[in-house]
Amino acid sequence: MNIFADLLTTTLGTLTDVLPIAVIIFGFQFFVIRKKPANLAQILSGFVWVLIGLSFFLLGLEWCLFPLGRLMAAQLTDPLFIHGVESVEQLASAVGAIDWLDYYWVYLFAFLIGFSTTIAEPSLMAVAIKAHEVSGGAIGVWGLRIAVAIGVAFGISLGCYRIVVGDPIHWYIIAGYVVVVIQTSFAPKMIIPLAYDSGGVTTSTVTVPLVAALGLGLSETVPGRNPLIDGFGLIAFASLFPVISVMAYAQLSEIRAQGVKQALIKRKETEE
Repeated sequence: MNIFADLLTTTLGTLTDVLPIAVIIFGFQFFVIRKKPANLAQILSGFVWVLIGLSFFLLGLEWCLFPLGRLMAAQLTDPLFIHGVESVEQLASAVGAIDWLDYYWVYLFAFLIGFSTTIAEPSLMAVAIKAHEVSGGAIGVWGLRIAVAIGVAFGISLGCYRIVVGDPIHWYIIAGYVVVVIQTSFAPKMIIPLAYDSGGVTTSTVTVPLVAALGLGLSETVPGRNPLIDGFGLIAFASLFPVISVMAYAQLSEIRAQGVKQALIKRKETEE
């Protein structure tokens, strides 16, 4: 019965969240544009399926991914795991001997979980497909998704390092945006708006619960850290570094294209 109660509560909450969007869209369609949309029955059935899918998805996140991310952070930062301590008597000395380098499993887990959740992000898939269509195939779907995923993975790993060492978050964000501003001056113009949007699409339904759980779990288990001060901020890293990685991907692609073009010109000159 608890399962059905949770499902009903989640569905009603999802309906409350999605209904204003539908009211605005259909309100403009019927009262401003004053035209009946084509395939209205299909649109309404699609809306129902979206509602059902989101409800099950959010319920799965709440039951599985969020607790799992928090549990993994707690286990990976446990001194028993880091130093292989087998007794409670050795626990105090092990905690005092822990250095930021000892948390390498945390950094690796953060990188891999950031990469995998971003690859599975539905909003990123939609943006990548649309960018591929609009650019006439110049922007690859998988190229963009992997570039964004690498940026998120690196950002979350760096954010976990910040939590472990306790550095102020603003220095990392300032340095990151300085890099973004410099890159913007040199990156291909057509990729800049897409790169800026790529940071936003990562803060969606798959990435946020796991990343937030990882940050909170890490700050609760690392000695001397405050969950309220240190536990949040990973989402900012996940939003910033994809901008850098996408522009870097475009710059590298442009350099490669220029190299191939020059090679073809030289080959043509040699044949002539």
